[in-house]
Amino acid sequence: MYEKRFMKRAISVSLKNIDKGGGPFGAVIVRDGKIIATGANRVTCNNDPTAHAEVMAIRKAAKKLGTFDLSGCEIYTSCEPCPMCLGAIYWAHLDRIYYGNTKRDAAAIGFDDSFIYDELDLKKEDRKIQIIQKLPNEAIEAFRYWENKTDKIEY
Repeated sequence: MYEKRFMKRAISVSLKNIDKGGGPFGAVIVRDGKIIATGANRVTCNNDPTAHAEVMAIRKAAKKLGTFDLSGCEIYTSCEPCPMCLGAIYWAHLDRIYYGNTKRDAAAIGFDDSFIYDELDLKKEDRKIQIIQKLPNEAIEAFRYWENKTDKIEY
């Protein structure tokens, strides 16, 4: 359930992060009315293109809770999640996303992710980065092994 104070905290994290050398993005993960983790964009600080606020918050929350499944949690983020963060949110099984700025607001200040959506709509052979399948017969062995493993942890 939405609580204004958590959105305000995500926005506060985004503002404070700018002075710490990071990008203007912040995120907060909440469970049962309590903040589990916060995250800020540390892409340039960490030299890590995946260090977006939402991903950083997910990593911290998963570590704190000792699980990869964040069902029962919600994320408050200062901006509508990019494609990578949206994927991470789905993989983490977060229940709900609340956001402040839109992806259009982000694009207006130089954080435009529309090219990724455009690329996903293209055929593989028409994408800017070549994507080439190699050794499928060998690669499938890991999938077969996983499929038949009886003590695996599903996710």
